[in-house]
Amino acid sequence: MPPARDSRTAVDKAMSLLSAFGDDAYIGVGVSELARRSSLSKSTAFRLLATLQENGAVERAGNNYRLGKMIQDLGATQEDALQGRMRDALTPFLADLYVLSKQTVHLAVLQGTDVVYLNKLYGHLQVRSPSRIGGRAPGYCTAVGKVLLAYNPDAAEQAMASGMLSWTPSTITSPARLRTELLEVRRTNLAYDREEILTGLNCIAAPVFGTNGRPVAALSVSGPVGKFVPESQATSLRKVCYAASRAVAAVSGQQHQTRRQLVQSA
Repeated sequence: MPPARDSRTAVDKAMSLLSAFGDDAYIGVGVSELARRSSLSKSTAFRLLATLQENGAVERAGNNYRLGKMIQDLGATQEDALQGRMRDALTPFLADLYVLSKQTVHLAVLQGTDVVYLNKLYGHLQVRSPSRIGGRAPGYCTAVGKVLLAYNPDAAEQAMASGMLSWTPSTITSPARLRTELLEVRRTNLAYDREEILTGLNCIAAPVFGTNGRPVAALSVSGPVGKFVPESQATSLRKVCYAASRAVAAVSGQQHQTRRQLVQSA
């Protein structure tokens, strides 16, 4: 008996395909898996994905697809109060880093196993990048993510257990290799993304520490391969992150003093 004819409209099929991304929306899913999840033939799924890609609704992530800028902008992470304070407190240091580097710089925090970009300033050397203010990216294949995962073993293990998909031929997908790299990050307080999330993009990141000795955020500098050498920014990045860490400590100390005075006066 021939298979029943799919009576869904093209719009219905496209919506089923977008819904099929599920929790993998920012990581990426293969065509065959998306077709299975949305009950479409592989050829139909591939054709719809091509149309969605043309319109910015999806984008390629290595051999997989993920939700694109148009959809991500609609569902951008809503900033909570703590992230807002972090962004306001650290953006001046992000600006300092931009002045020193003249490259694209990011401010990010860890949320689960992903990074959330709180701010971004574009450099003189324009390069295509998946990072967007309010957007997310997997921590294991970004420099800011590695810096933050290195000090959060639980999140790091969760990221490795959930499966590290290959965004590019350079993406680290081996848990053993990632563990080794995170140990080096802890030793040097520097992390690198060498074309791991996007071919043609290199990045270096360093942590901003809180009063408990754990990173509260990360700053990074990125640029195009062939024109940007990440190691050249290590000194400036360390300097800015050290100043930012001191500012975070000062703000935390002032808040603690204010709370103590309020308690004493109550």
